[in-house]
Amino acid sequence: MGSVLFAAVFIALHFATGGLANPDAKRLYDDLLSNYNRLIRPVGNNSDRLTVKMGLRLSQLIDVEWNDYKLKWNPDDYGGVDTLHVPSEHIWLPDIVLYNNADGNYEVTIMTKAILHHTGKVVWKPPAIYKSFCEIDVEYFPFDEQTCFMKFGSWTYDGYMVDLRHLKQTADSDNIEVGIDLQDYYISVEWDIMRVPAVRNEKFYSCCEEPYLDIVFNLTLRRKTLFYTVNLIIPCVGISFLSVLVFYLPSDSGEKISLCISILLSLTVFFLLLAEIIPPTSLTVPLLGKYLLFTMMLVTLSVVVTIAVLNVNFRSPVTHRMAPWVQRLFIQILPKLLCIERPKKEEPEEDQPPEVLTDVYHLPPDVDKFVNYDSKRFSGDYGIPALPASHRFDLAAAGGISAHCFGEPPLPSSLPLPGADDDLFSPSGLNGDISPGCCPAAAAAAAAAAADLSPTFEKPYAREMEKTIEGSRFIAQHVKNKDKFESVEEDWKYVAMVLDRMFLWIFAIACVVGTALIILQAPSLYDQSQPIDILYSKIAKKKFELLKMGSENTL
Repeated sequence: MGSVLFAAVFIALHFATGGLANPDAKRLYDDLLSNYNRLIRPVGNNSDRLTVKMGLRLSQLIDVEWNDYKLKWNPDDYGGVDTLHVPSEHIWLPDIVLYNNADGNYEVTIMTKAILHHTGKVVWKPPAIYKSFCEIDVEYFPFDEQTCFMKFGSWTYDGYMVDLRHLKQTADSDNIEVGIDLQDYYISVEWDIMRVPAVRNEKFYSCCEEPYLDIVFNLTLRRKTLFYTVNLIIPCVGISFLSVLVFYLPSDSGEKISLCISILLSLTVFFLLLAEIIPPTSLTVPLLGKYLLFTMMLVTLSVVVTIAVLNVNFRSPVTHRMAPWVQRLFIQILPKLLCIERPKKEEPEEDQPPEVLTDVYHLPPDVDKFVNYDSKRFSGDYGIPALPASHRFDLAAAGGISAHCFGEPPLPSSLPLPGADDDLFSPSGLNGDISPGCCPAAAAAAAAAAADLSPTFEKPYAREMEKTIEGSRFIAQHVKNKDKFESVEEDWKYVAMVLDRMFLWIFAIACVVGTALIILQAPSLYDQSQPIDILYSKIAKKKFELLKMGSENTL
């Protein structure tokens, strides 16, 4: 308790001693403000023009300077005191406000002290946070540049009373290239400051004859795009190219429509995210919104095309007949242009005998009953056993003709073989082994023998063989029809595959060209100018120096 009391007494004595040690400043303050009226404009003559200079810093500070003739003194008369800090409420202040204010407080709310110089110069640097109206142009979002302005001017004094000028303004120009002080500016992680010009305007309004002065500070900001590129643009581009892969998915997989709908839902989620990021405006569609709309149109069109391709893929000869131009265009011409090679059907080798039906579909086992038949087969190997030896005839004995003119005895004409000519089994045909011009006598003898064999051959297995051959013929026709049916189905599937490949190339080209045309139309992508906040900010320079020193120490 005693130590606390001692500290309080020490502080009180310290302040008392400090106050008594500066009597000149107290006397100066009393002399300057004893008869000072803060409500009157500080000019010697009412017709005189008071010059007020102002500047702006992007560190929540506004600089205002003017000369007050009533606040001049001789430093020698006051112990060498050349500056004095006084409360700003005790002196005259210019009523400079932000015209395009969006907050409601047009004036500075925190009244800091003003600095008085012996020459009459008054410097006032109040901290202020201004919120102004700014028209946001989101046409090229997220590769956009925004230009906002802040218009400052006197609220009650016209141009004849208060001459408002910029701190860095010259006498021959009203334009200032760098109108905002950026020395104490902290680098933003979202925006780059490109230009900060200022211009002094003198306007005449219809209501008044006097001019009114204002200073407009323009801020040109460029958005940093890394965040939006990683989180919005790259996913959108990836999703748009997924719509191309829909046509690479086989039609028989059954997942083409599901993939299209999933991509469409993903784009809808990105649309909702974009609506939360950008300010709501109906003046223009943002660049990213255009790209999302373009991608949604592609995906929607891919759904329609996929449905059409699936319809072609599942066609059959029962429901559709393939037109000749379709077969020529999609089976012969387009596959060559799209680099699609259809496997060719394997053809039998020339040295192998042609396959016949009974080589694949053998006759029933009942044929083995013909045990008394000779093991020889008829020429052509139709799978029908030869006649028994008792039914053979000696053509040489009958007609005196050598046996080498003849082949095997023919079948009766009542038992035609599948795939053979009818006259092949006629008595005059003799199975193709006897030429009519070669041995006429042999032909006559063979015909007589065939007529004699017919009733004997039908007893007892001829009818059973007829049924067997008819069944084989039915099976052959069924297999032939089935192969033809499957061949037409495969042609439709191949047409669907050609359509898929064609639309894959079309949509791939559309995605690449559309992405380039939409994204690359942003002007900021071609602007190589460097931001000025890095050049003028002392804080940024110190930061880069520290980073450079750290990298050098690491190496």
